[in-house]
Amino acid sequence: MSLAGRGGPLAGLRVVELTRVWAGPYAGKQLAFLGAEVIKVESLGSLDASRSYGKTTLAISPGFRAVNPQKLSVQMDMKTDQGRALVLRLLEKTDVVIENLRPGAADRLGVGYEAVKAVNPGVVYVSMSMYGKEGPLSYQTGYAPCFVACGGLTYIVGYENEPPTGMNIRYADSTFGAAAAYAAVVALMHRRRTGIGQFIDVSACETASSMIGDILMDHALNGKVQACDGNRHPEMAPHGVYPCLGGAWISIAAPDDGAWRALAETMDGPRLAGHPHFRSLADRKVHEPELDRLISAWTAAQEAPKLARLLQSRGVPAAKSLDTVDLCSDEALWARGAYRTVSDAWEDSRPIVGPAWRMTGEAAIVRGGPALGEHNAYVLGEILGLSPEEQQRLADSGATR
Repeated sequence: MSLAGRGGPLAGLRVVELTRVWAGPYAGKQLAFLGAEVIKVESLGSLDASRSYGKTTLAISPGFRAVNPQKLSVQMDMKTDQGRALVLRLLEKTDVVIENLRPGAADRLGVGYEAVKAVNPGVVYVSMSMYGKEGPLSYQTGYAPCFVACGGLTYIVGYENEPPTGMNIRYADSTFGAAAAYAAVVALMHRRRTGIGQFIDVSACETASSMIGDILMDHALNGKVQACDGNRHPEMAPHGVYPCLGGAWISIAAPDDGAWRALAETMDGPRLAGHPHFRSLADRKVHEPELDRLISAWTAAQEAPKLARLLQSRGVPAAKSLDTVDLCSDEALWARGAYRTVSDAWEDSRPIVGPAWRMTGEAAIVRGGPALGEHNAYVLGEILGLSPEEQQRLADSGATR
């Protein structure tokens, strides 16, 4: 049952997840995509809520399947003494531990860093929380909307001269998870050179703040408070999303004067390209509202896909704004391996969003999200060496329910 033959840069390494919902599992997903054997510890008594989002049957929720492909699932109830002992035995044979339980929960359960380090000195232990393990706010917990709000992103998301509208996606969870996975890989490289493991303390709010470091520094050094500015960019003009026929929209950006001239000549020939309001970036920034009105009036009579291809052919960055159906049917994304086909315990095959990278010697991605306890026999038997009789006694006692 081992997934050791999938290849990839993390082939042969074992990761154990003590995680819930999205951010923690997202970190494990990235390591699984890099070839690690990722084992998710869960139980009926402490179920990942994402297993049943919008569903009544365990593990068929699209949310769970999206963030847990290519993982194993073992049932170990950490609310029981035997279950906690089993988890610690498994962590003893693990390279990376990821936990995003409530602050202090891992320590109370006896699977915090110090307890794991005592039996596995070389372990890379990744702790994920809202504010980190130390400080006056370390007791707080939250979800993605909290992370982007407390990290500062919510304040700058909105239309120009209007109040913030916030973010309608779970951007902070995936960013937080990706940062944790990256930190784990760096720590593994350090361990390979030195033989020394690490404790990694990842804060969701600090991760979110790192996405707007320029804005925070501008405030710290210059006292400037960034207001909402829609889709504008300080170093590009135009830079926005413009209406097209049929309710579609197109994104257009001019990263330099050459791209602007190509766009202007496509719109109106040399006259617009040489207009004194728009000759340089500084000119275009001063007259940006006027520029956006001109572009919007022009794009409103165009078909977005056709216009995007035309502008791209002339060196202007442009793309139709894609809805879910557009994304799932995009031939270029399929051709580049953005989507992969996996099998799982419920269906013969289904597509998933694959890794955000391409590499030589990449790991095979063939399995979807696991059923609850689908790999109990492998983990308890092959990894921990328990006999079938011992496994049955643990099941009967409730330790592996």
